[in-house]
Amino acid sequence: METMTQQPRRALVVDDESALVDLVRGYLQHDGFEVRTAQDGPAALEAAREFDPEVVVLDLGLPLLDGVEVCRELRRFSDCYVIMLTARSDEVDKLVGLSVGADDYLTKPFSPRELVARVKVMLRRPRRLPAPNTTATVARFGPLEVDLDGREARLGGRTRDLTVTEFNLLATLARQPHVAFTRRQLIDAVWGDDWVGDDRLVDVHIGHLRRKLGDDAAAPRFVRTIRGVGYRMGGGR
Repeated sequence: METMTQQPRRALVVDDESALVDLVRGYLQHDGFEVRTAQDGPAALEAAREFDPEVVVLDLGLPLLDGVEVCRELRRFSDCYVIMLTARSDEVDKLVGLSVGADDYLTKPFSPRELVARVKVMLRRPRRLPAPNTTATVARFGPLEVDLDGREARLGGRTRDLTVTEFNLLATLARQPHVAFTRRQLIDAVWGDDWVGDDRLVDVHIGHLRRKLGDDAAAPRFVRTIRGVGYRMGGGR
């Protein structure tokens, strides 16, 4: 009787420090991952297209093409998880990385065990939210339509180009438009209740979502800030 063997998870490690690449690769391989590596931006994109990784560990300060540009290009053809690494503690670097589609970040020096733990947590949570238990699959907020099953947001009839995380946040709010969600509740819904890290991650993705919807944070129509709580859906006016 044939037995089915589970395929190893695929990880791509991108950094121009050979010692760090070898260290992270060793930890991931020890945990059962199949690992590819790259040491500059163009090589990372080539490896991602060929290898189709489920998660990418991506350094911000890469030669030839930096991590932000790699992540931006990666999001054009891949829905993999991305953990951004930065050698600088400047908050701007972290927020810029997250705004182009990174899911999480770590500041160097970091513990390889913590990195592997975060990777495993990411891979346990689904990339897509389950279909809503309702016959109304399109939620409307003024000129904004959120197609919950089709996973599409349309503004004035034109489709908005949202990342998976951005759409999942919007869908969470749209399914319960009268509920004010805390950041922790949004993290639990979109990233999973075993996610650990800075809950300001939500603010970064909300800010990027608002920009794509043309929503003014000072007078938002679609995603409202509830002071002292978090966020809720707006009526669209």
